Amino acid sequence: MEKPTSGVQTPIGTGSSAFESAVTAAVDDRIPTKIGRRRWLICALLFFAATINYVDRQVIGILKPTLEKEFGWSEIDYGWIVFAFQTAYAIGLLGVGRLMDRFGTKKGFSFSIVVWSLAAMAHAWAVGIGLGVLGLFAFFGIEAAAIGLSVSVIGFIIARFALGIGEAGNFPASIKTVAEWFPKKERALATGIFNSGTNVGALATPLLVPLIVIYWGWYEAFIITGLLGFIWLVFWLVIYKKPEEDPKLSKEELAYIQSDPPESTARIPWARLFPHRQTWAFAIGKFLTDPIWWVYLFWLPDFLNKQHGLELKNFGLPLAIIYIIADVGSIGGGWISGALIKRGWSINAGRKIAMLICALAVVPIIFAATTSNLWVAVILIGIAAAAHQGWSANIFTTASDMFPKQAVGSVVGIGGMAGAIGGMFIAKLVAYILDTTGSYVPIFAIAALAYLVALLIIHLLAPRLEPANLEVVELK
Repeated sequence: MEKPTSGVQTPIGTGSSAFESAVTAAVDDRIPTKIGRRRWLICALLFFAATINYVDRQVIGILKPTLEKEFGWSEIDYGWIVFAFQTAYAIGLLGVGRLMDRFGTKKGFSFSIVVWSLAAMAHAWAVGIGLGVLGLFAFFGIEAAAIGLSVSVIGFIIARFALGIGEAGNFPASIKTVAEWFPKKERALATGIFNSGTNVGALATPLLVPLIVIYWGWYEAFIITGLLGFIWLVFWLVIYKKPEEDPKLSKEELAYIQSDPPESTARIPWARLFPHRQTWAFAIGKFLTDPIWWVYLFWLPDFLNKQHGLELKNFGLPLAIIYIIADVGSIGGGWISGALIKRGWSINAGRKIAMLICALAVVPIIFAATTSNLWVAVILIGIAAAAHQGWSANIFTTASDMFPKQAVGSVVGIGGMAGAIGGMFIAKLVAYILDTTGSYVPIFAIAALAYLVALLIIHLLAPRLEPANLEVVELK
C-alpha cells in the first residue's frame, strides 16, 4: 500500500434532523451549510430498505428452534432450506446487477422489493406450498419418498428460493444509488450508513418476532414482516429520482455530487468485466467473507439455544446487543477509511487499512465457542459482527473505486453472486459440522481466518485499487 498523499478537504452539507446531523458530523465537524442534504434523504431510504431486507431474511433463523420442534427438522433439513436461499441469491445476483444498470435503480429496486416481500409472506403457507409441489410430482409419477424431504422442508425451500431471488436486488441497487448520489470521498460513509440498516433489521427481528409469535403465531410473523416492504415501496416511488432529475436538489449539491472526474456513460458488457483483476479481487473478497455473516444470521439463535440454553422468549437481549455493536462497526468502518482519505491518505491505503483493522477484530471470535459465559460470547460475536460490517462498507465501496458508475451494479452483482455461492458452501458445511460434531469451534475458527485471507488476496489482485481499464483485457 502506498504512503498517504496530500489531499484537499471538500465541504459538505449539514442537516437539521438528528439523522442528518449525526451523518454530517461523522463526515467533518467543520463543514459549512451551503451545499444541501438531499443525498442523505436518499441514503435514509436505502437504510430502511436494508433494514426490511434483513428482517425478512432473518425471521427463519429466529424461528429455527420453534420450527425444528414443530416439524421435526434435522440440521441437514435446515441446511437445505438455507442452501435454497443462497442458491437463489446467487442466481439472482447473476442478472440483477445488469438489470439495475439497464433499467435504473427506481424500477429495478421496486421490482425487487415486491418479489421479496411476497416471498417473505409466502413462508406462512409453506406447508401448503409443499403439498402442492408433491402433488405436482405425483402427477408426473414421482413418489414423495423418492424426494427424501418432508412436506414442510419442501415448502420452505420453495419460499426461501423465491425470497433469495427477490432480495438479490437490494445491494446492487443500493450501491449503484450511492455511486449516483455521492462523490467518492463520501461513498464509504454512505455505504456504511445504509448498510447499518442490516444491523437494525437483525436487531429488530429478535425483539419483535418472539412477541408476534407469542401473541399470534409463527404464521403471522412471516406475514407481518413481509408487509413492511410494501410500505417502503410507497416512499421510494414518491421520493426517488436521479440527481439530475430531482427538482428539490440544489445546484450546489448537484455540483458536489458530480465533483469527481467525469466518467464515460457507455454501456459496458459483462464480458469486459470478468477479465479484470479488480473484478476478481472484489468477487473473491465477497466469496470468502459474506458466508460468515450468513452464519450469524441463520445460526446464532441456534448457537445461543444449544450452547447457553436460551429459548425464543429470551433470545432478544443477547441478539440485540450483538447487532447494536455491529451497527457501530458498520458506520465506524466506513468512517475510518473516509477519515484517512480526507487527511490525505490514498484511497487504496485508506480502504485497506480500515479493512485490516476489521479483519484483525474478527479473530477473537474463536473463543466465543469455548467460553461458558453467555455475555463473553455475546461481546466477542458482537465485535466480530461489527468488524464484518465495517469490512462490508469498505469492500462494497471498492467496487465504485475501481469501476465507473455504469458498471458498478454489474460488478456488485458479480461479487454478491460469489458471496452467495460461498454461502451455499457454508450452509452445507455448517450443517455437516453440527450434525457430526455438535460443536461451533470449527465454524468460528473459519470465521476468524476468513477476512485476513480475503484481504491478502485482494491486495495481491488489486495492489493499488486502481480503476479498471475496461478498454483492455488485463488477466493473463
